[in-house]
Amino acid sequence: MNLSFFDQFTSPHLLGIPLILISMLFPTLLLPSPTNRWITNRLSALQLWFTHLVTKQLMLPLNKGGHKWALILTSLMTLLLMINLLGLLPYTFTPTTQLSMNMALAFPLWLATLLTGLRNQPTTSLGHLLPEGTPTPLIPALILIETASLLIRPLALGVRLTANLTAGHLLIQLISTATTALLPILPTVSTLTMMILLLLTILEIAVAMIQAYVFVLLLSLYLQENI
Repeated sequence: MNLSFFDQFTSPHLLGIPLILISMLFPTLLLPSPTNRWITNRLSALQLWFTHLVTKQLMLPLNKGGHKWALILTSLMTLLLMINLLGLLPYTFTPTTQLSMNMALAFPLWLATLLTGLRNQPTTSLGHLLPEGTPTPLIPALILIETASLLIRPLALGVRLTANLTAGHLLIQLISTATTALLPILPTVSTLTMMILLLLTILEIAVAMIQAYVFVLLLSLYLQENI
C-alpha cells in the first residue's frame, strides 16, 4: 500500500521511452510561436505581461551586469512554473519531484554565479567567507562554517523544491484515497474530506507557483552577492 503511494513519482515508460522527456518538453508547446507582431491575441498579451512582471521582479535588485541573466532566469521561472502546474493534472507526471532533475538545474546555475563572482571580484566574493569584525580565534571555524554553507546551497535549492512538491502530491493522493474509501461507508465524512481535498488542491497550486518563484529568486540573490 505504501509503495503504491510513491508510484506516482516513478518515471513512466512507453515503448521503452521515458515519458519524463515529454513532460519536460510539453510546456514549450503552450508558449506562442514567434511572429512578426508583438501581440497576436489575449493569451500572448497575458503571457508577455507575466513575463515582463517576473523579469522586473528578478532584475530589480541586480545591477546592469546582472541583467545579462534575465533570459536565463525568466526562462527557468517559466519552465518550472509550467511543469509544476501541469503536474497537478490527473494522469500526469511531475519531473520536478525528482531530486536528480532539480539538482541538475540548481548546481550548474549556482556554480555559474560563484564563478562569475570569483572572476569579476575575487576579493569581495572570498570576503563573504569571513564576516567583518570576527575575533581572531574564531576565524578558522567561521571560514569552515561559511564554506560549508556556501557549498550546501545547491543541495538546499534542489531538496526544497523536491520536498515541497513531493509532500503536496502525497497529501493529495492520501486524502483522495480516503475520500473514495469513505464514500460508500460514511458519505457525510467523505463529503467533508472532499472539501479538504479541494482546499488542499488550491493550496498546492499556490505552492507550485511559489516554489518556482523561490527557486529562481534565490538564484538571483546568489548572483547579487557575486556581481
